[in-house]
Amino acid sequence: MKNIGYFTKILLIMVVLIIAKSSSNVNVAKVENENVNKTINLSTMALKVDEIEENIKWSAIDTYTGDLTGYVYNCPLCNGTLACKSSYDITDGKNTYYDSEYGEVYIVASSKNLPCGSIVSFYSNRISNEKVVAIVLDRGVTGNALDFLSPSLSYAYDQIGRSSITYDVLRSGWE
Repeated sequence: MKNIGYFTKILLIMVVLIIAKSSSNVNVAKVENENVNKTINLSTMALKVDEIEENIKWSAIDTYTGDLTGYVYNCPLCNGTLACKSSYDITDGKNTYYDSEYGEVYIVASSKNLPCGSIVSFYSNRISNEKVVAIVLDRGVTGNALDFLSPSLSYAYDQIGRSSITYDVLRSGWE
């Protein structure tokens, strides 16, 4: 009889344990990683971030339509200096500027609608077969017009003349 009591106690304990185990609400989540290379490739992540920043850099903040004309540094109303960067020498016919973010860009004049240092892009086959990227470093026009700094008077008249363009503002002033 003692043996039956002993086995009954063990059986009773086992039943209690089974009931307790089956009634618990504990969920165990198991995550498996089948990737043999478990390291994070930081170089790839940096390239992706650079790609995203590059796309943002070339995204338009705003778009305008206006006239495109050409001018030279020594035009009748010009004094040979740029309104936004008077120390920058353009008297040698240079019409580009190196921007730390956009590289070598053309120089344009705009109205005060665009702050100095603004970057614009547009298409004009009179200047290039590719997209033209320029920086606002001068003033002297009204409205949404852009005045392209030309290397010579004949280039301004013969190549550029006057045409209507749509341009994107990529950067508003020096940020």
